[in-house]
Amino acid sequence: MSREPGGKGAFEAATGDGPPLAGDPEQRSREVRSALDGLRQIRRLTAGRDGAGGAVPAEWERRQPVRAVALALEAGGLAPSAVDAGGARAATGYRVRAGERPATAVVEWLGPPGSGAAGQEATALAECAGVLDRLGWEALLYRGPRGRRFLEVEPATTAPGPAPS
Repeated sequence: MSREPGGKGAFEAATGDGPPLAGDPEQRSREVRSALDGLRQIRRLTAGRDGAGGAVPAEWERRQPVRAVALALEAGGLAPSAVDAGGARAATGYRVRAGERPATAVVEWLGPPGSGAAGQEATALAECAGVLDRLGWEALLYRGPRGRRFLEVEPATTAPGPAPS
């Protein structure tokens, strides 16, 4: 899992800090579904160890929360943000970055200047939190500098509601 989204090689979930997704959307959708199926298989194989029947993040996800959370959001049908070649924000959507504590991630809703991302963030982050909850993550909403909202995400310790199929 070491390539940029839309490139060639192993699958990499979109974190919102890469280039805009390119290529065939149907192929990307198949790659996301395949990656999520693989993640669910990892959870099934390790289910006896977590005590929650595979409904909470596996050890692999806990070690790589940015990748796991990005996969959950992309599989949930949410759009990632993106940056252009100069590093400027080029698309509105989620951005996942490492949290301050181990096994945590931070989800923000970002977009280019004038995109209206700040006005969308409450609704968009609530949708992100719902997707993450269904896949065994706890997402707490906070306000950061300048009043911008973000989610702090960590693995749930108990099984969530039914996961999407």
